[in-house]
Amino acid sequence: MARPALRAVSEDQAPDPRPAKSVTEAFASGTRREQLEALQSRVALAVQDPNTPGRDLASLTRRLQEIAKELDLITDDEPEAGHAHGYDDEEFDATAV
Repeated sequence: MARPALRAVSEDQAPDPRPAKSVTEAFASGTRREQLEALQSRVALAVQDPNTPGRDLASLTRRLQEIAKELDLITDDEPEAGHAHGYDDEEFDATAV
């Protein structure tokens, strides 16, 4: 894949937003957030496409909503394994067993 040419921007011009990864790129080397964002973009394109069969719109729309919910649950600093959803591991108490 060719890299886009770099160009200078004036002081009053905002830089272009970071280009999104394709679905393939996101699943090959991206984070979970990047994977979901790539899927969201791809599904949104299919929903918006006037050539998408009507029979597919309901499932595509439902999936788009599910992806949006998953993205809402992901924070930028994803919890480490064992600390999901803000719960910390407690010390093991052998007398409790």
